[in-house]
Amino acid sequence: MAVTDPVDIRLLAALADLGKAAVHELAAKVGMDPREVAYRLVALSGSGLPLLVGVESDPNGLRAAIASAPPSWAQQPQQPPQLQRPPGHSGPHNVQGTPSGPYNVQGTPSGAYNVHGTPSGRYPGPPSAPVRQQMAPPPRPPAPQQFAPPPMAPADPVMSTWGVPQTASWARGDEQQVTPQAAPEGKKGRTGDVMETQGLEGEQLTVQLLEVQDPADYLFSAAGYSLEAGERSVVVHTEITNRGNIPFVSLPDNYLELLTADGKPITKAPVSLTSRPPHKIGVRPGETLGGHTVYVLPDATRVVAVRWSPRPEPDERTLTWSIED
Repeated sequence: MAVTDPVDIRLLAALADLGKAAVHELAAKVGMDPREVAYRLVALSGSGLPLLVGVESDPNGLRAAIASAPPSWAQQPQQPPQLQRPPGHSGPHNVQGTPSGPYNVQGTPSGAYNVHGTPSGRYPGPPSAPVRQQMAPPPRPPAPQQFAPPPMAPADPVMSTWGVPQTASWARGDEQQVTPQAAPEGKKGRTGDVMETQGLEGEQLTVQLLEVQDPADYLFSAAGYSLEAGERSVVVHTEITNRGNIPFVSLPDNYLELLTADGKPITKAPVSLTSRPPHKIGVRPGETLGGHTVYVLPDATRVVAVRWSPRPEPDERTLTWSIED
């Protein structure tokens, strides 16, 4: 099989150098998201390449994690209700003895259910006049009684228009005013500032922007990469510290972005430089780790800030460093 995707080629080249590696180690080497690396490896392994993607675990640790999980995970889905069969048909279930067929009782065959006295025939609902009794005997067993559902009461026009009192349905749709909510903003600083924030799982983190090399084309070229005409590279050096007791298990610069003068974010490039080592996945409690992130952008783009966030969309945990003088 011929591989044409340049990202897949770079990923396979790194894997060929390592021979055997964990997904997060391979992702750190090429500077990519571990989830994207795992997805690409699984897709490549199914395309006929001599590649095997495996999983290794601690069985005792997994059993302990499962034991602490809520019992609802083991609930089996309920079976759908079975359709009721019409009376007198046993379906595929066979019983011993004479085949069941329609159920016969002693005496006069039941047929449809008969009531004492004159057969009632169809029940037309609440009669508006005295019911006439048919005295002539029917030529065949009467049809079973059928009851018409009671008529529904007409909807209250006041309730259907305005809703139940003391509820939000009293407000008219054309008079509702939606108050726009401002997007939450995190902390802001300048290059060199150390700012505290939290991870998605409540991790107590400290992030520092140490350096922004713009441009960094010589570092990019020294690592064996080439830029297109009208492009430049930028290298950002950050450091993260885990101040709490909860391990930070993500890639520290997974959502580290550059901000342009018009407010547009620029995400990192899937490139790692040998002279500027990238971030590694995970920061243990009490540990401080640093790493470099590479960006490729148009040469005319003006970068004004660097933004860190634990998730794709900025929120109150987001940190922003201004890099303009």
